[in-house]
Amino acid sequence: MTADTGTPVQKTADPQDDALPREIKIVIGLLLVATFVVVLNETIMGVALPQLMGDLAVSASTAQWLTTGFLLTMAVVIPTTGLILKRFSTRSVFIAAMSLFSAGTLLAALAPGFPVLLVGRVVQASGTAIMIPLLITTVLTFVPESRRGRTMGLISIVIAVAPAVGPTFSGLILSTLSWRWLFLIVLPIALVALALGAVFVKNITTPQAVKFDLVSIVLSALAFGGLIYGLSSIGESASGHTPVNPAVPIAVGVVALALFVWRQLLLQRTDSALLDLRPFKQRSFVVGIVVLLVAMGALFGTLILLPIYLQDVQGLTTLQTGLMLLPGGLVMGLTAPFVGRAFDKVGPRPLVIPGTMVVALALAGMTLLDETSGRPLVVAVHVVLSMGLGLVMTPLMTSALGSLDKALYSHGSAVLNTLQQLAGAAGTALFVAIMTTKTTSGVEDGLAPVDALASGIHAAFLVGAGLALVAVAASFLVRRPKNAPAGLPVH
Repeated sequence: MTADTGTPVQKTADPQDDALPREIKIVIGLLLVATFVVVLNETIMGVALPQLMGDLAVSASTAQWLTTGFLLTMAVVIPTTGLILKRFSTRSVFIAAMSLFSAGTLLAALAPGFPVLLVGRVVQASGTAIMIPLLITTVLTFVPESRRGRTMGLISIVIAVAPAVGPTFSGLILSTLSWRWLFLIVLPIALVALALGAVFVKNITTPQAVKFDLVSIVLSALAFGGLIYGLSSIGESASGHTPVNPAVPIAVGVVALALFVWRQLLLQRTDSALLDLRPFKQRSFVVGIVVLLVAMGALFGTLILLPIYLQDVQGLTTLQTGLMLLPGGLVMGLTAPFVGRAFDKVGPRPLVIPGTMVVALALAGMTLLDETSGRPLVVAVHVVLSMGLGLVMTPLMTSALGSLDKALYSHGSAVLNTLQQLAGAAGTALFVAIMTTKTTSGVEDGLAPVDALASGIHAAFLVGAGLALVAVAASFLVRRPKNAPAGLPVH
């Protein structure tokens, strides 16, 4: 990437003026569409896992790397986006991100086997990792505070709903076509978004001369990569298929993370940190992050287990599985704009507190699922979970990032998205590890394979419900940022 030399749009929206410049509206619109497409791929493989396990002869714990590897790459790349967004123009970053995503999609579509397919997913994730912080930072910078809630509601559709409808999209395709079409159908859409962006996305920011600290980049990769690899290996370890003790990469990740934090604290004194950690000085940011991480862990853990439950326990096809999960995704999408408008009026607490309670209730309801559960019950608990997450996502993101100074928007977005992907990978790994361990134990105790699997899924959701109670407790600490628009109540 090279910094563009075109004249950037200098107008920043007045907090008291709802009107946005036309250039800003076009950029945000294209970013929303493009980000929806790339984020959709985070969970597109969920429903396809049983088919892929048969076609490529891999275990469930290995196949989950098509999702976990995607999240792992994002967790490694996202910490660098704070400086990337300062160093390069909006147009350069957009084109680079969509080019990477398109190249990865093509590679995955043509992959002859699992290793190449995984590489394609990694390249896809590299583009996705850049796109999300670009969208959030653009909105925070140019959208007035009085309408941030509704705009962040649209971002919630992208970040939460796109992964939620991924299984449905996947199921519809796999009902008649091979898994390669999961990528062949997305590829032309990505290329169109790339072409439109190259034409319409203008430079709305001014690139700055900033330095990349190589040591910080290496430490970041070791820290977040080690943690996610170790967490993901727990599932493989439980089934006896991992060559590395999970404690080793986790220990490496913890040590590297400590060194990374220490180095950032030193470098931020001269404003040269790869990932500025000053957002953590804001109480609203820290509380919002904690609750959001639990919610994302629950979301991705559920999205990996429900398809396995519906297909391997209930005996549903991929198409039926996708359709069963569609109502939840639609509910989340339909509620997000209304939640955003409600946030602009009443603040985060009246939304987040009941939202976390609903999430905990839904996960508790999922512990009731077994091989005899009716399909209406499965749909109902998934819809309730989606409603709860819909009440939580927008208020937490908006209040957490809105509490920061403008100069820290890009770094705050990078921090939020890095930890969000880490939480998603951790949630996936935790749920799969518990399911695998309990299932193996059940088979050894003489249970039928289906009964043992149902028991494992029950145990995973039980732990998820317990974690959700932590989010409920933390939700009472959520407050509207001190720099909320005048005339709005502070909660």
